[in-house]
Amino acid sequence: MTSASVRVVLRSGRARPFWGRHPWVLASAIDRVEGGPADGDVVELVSHTGHFVARGIWNSRSRIRVRLYTWRPEEALDESFWGRRLEEAVQLRTLLGYDDPRGATRLVYSESDGLSGLIVDRYGPYLVVQVTAAAMARRLPTVVDWLVQRLQPKGILLRTDPATLRAEGLVLEDKPLWGEAPPEPVEIWEHGVLYLVDLAQGQKTGFYLDQRENRRGAALYARGRRVLDMFCYTGGFALAAAAAGAESVLGIDDSPKAVALAQANAQRNGLTNVRFEQGDCFKTMERMRTENQRFDCVVLDPPRFARSRRSVRQALRAYHWLNRLGVELLQPGGILVTCSCSGHVSREDFFQMLMGVSEKSARSIQILQQRGAAPDHPVLATCQETEYLKCFICRVE
Repeated sequence: MTSASVRVVLRSGRARPFWGRHPWVLASAIDRVEGGPADGDVVELVSHTGHFVARGIWNSRSRIRVRLYTWRPEEALDESFWGRRLEEAVQLRTLLGYDDPRGATRLVYSESDGLSGLIVDRYGPYLVVQVTAAAMARRLPTVVDWLVQRLQPKGILLRTDPATLRAEGLVLEDKPLWGEAPPEPVEIWEHGVLYLVDLAQGQKTGFYLDQRENRRGAALYARGRRVLDMFCYTGGFALAAAAAGAESVLGIDDSPKAVALAQANAQRNGLTNVRFEQGDCFKTMERMRTENQRFDCVVLDPPRFARSRRSVRQALRAYHWLNRLGVELLQPGGILVTCSCSGHVSREDFFQMLMGVSEKSARSIQILQQRGAAPDHPVLATCQETEYLKCFICRVE
């Protein structure tokens, strides 16, 4: 069945976001489906009056019924289309200067690169692919073939997220897709610091590439200071601060594996001014406060607290308490680097949370920088969901 005979008809008054190029069509926006598409089939999205809006891919098992990929009626979603989109994404990273073969970068960032449901990260000679939509799962062989031919990696690995798979009705497992799997953590260089990355079992695809420029930005404030890095994972912010000349750095994470890799990273870099400990971050900070420990710089980079809109209020309470503890551990004039990767928590929400922390702690908070994800995670102006990372660098009196 051709896409021309499979039409998804929008309800009256619901077409505006999709004329405006938002790529997700939720079930609530759809009036009817004409043609009986199978999951993964190409469909045409039309207004309630029958006018062409966009072309996308259907998934009856997802709350996002249609993911849109082109707004040009003459453009087919064929192999050449996917190849063009992938090439555009790779060329953008070259333009950004993120093409050091020893480094790491996000080559494909889903909606922001017009490839909703696909993430591709490069770590040195290896690629890690995440599929977050059934549309891309069905086209994975095409994607892998293109990546092999264009980039010639040593290996391509598939990493999955169980919650995403459930939401999309997918059954996938972590595995090598092509070539060899690295027998041990892969070495990458970032701003002169060497990091070991566990591509098989590390969080996300192995490393938090979105914080790349924020690690360097925060490190500029670390020279000569005593730094505390909470939720340090494998030492991203901590090692950057140590390499920048911090007097001392302490990194805390609740994962023994992450702490072990952070320690190995410090040794590889010959950094003796940094150490790592395993522990619950909230309880550790509460103990430090009781013991009157103080630092000149505190970095807070917690995991996502809000996984849905319903959990935003609870998440903001957690952010408030975390940042309250961070502020109370700072010497007057200290630097607070505080982050949120919860997309449902807006930048304004985060700002208001900090205002509440300032009021409750009776400490003045000056926001020096408001930062986001690195440029290889571009924000799509018509898809606000791609703007998720907040990183505020503050001075606390």
